[in-house]
Amino acid sequence: QVQLVESGGGLVQAGGSLRLSCAVSGSIFSINTMGWYRQAPGKQRESVAVSISNGGSINYADSVKGRFAISRDNAKNTVYLQMNSLKPADTAVYYCQVVVTTISRVRVTYWGQGTQVTVSS
Repeated sequence: QVQLVESGGGLVQAGGSLRLSCAVSGSIFSINTMGWYRQAPGKQRESVAVSISNGGSINYADSVKGRFAISRDNAKNTVYLQMNSLKPADTAVYYCQVVVTTISRVRVTYWGQGTQVTVSS
């Protein structure tokens, strides 16, 4: 059983910062990718930042480049999203996504429960 627990969302003023966390637990063989997505009301879900576990690649949405940073703590199996210089346009529900290889050698995608980020003007 694999579980993802998100935390760190909240209400912040424009220009402020938040750090989202996503902790992965359970029996897995490896983590292939970890990333963050967001969905604003009336809009499609979009990728924000994705970290490739091996191969060494980080992809950011153009709208967040220079403001957001994704990082990992491998010892804790946790991925973070540091969000700085937040804008009202960043308001959305943020979802953690993890692609893992299970101990049965099957690739499975898991999603966190979502955490609300609201940026006031």
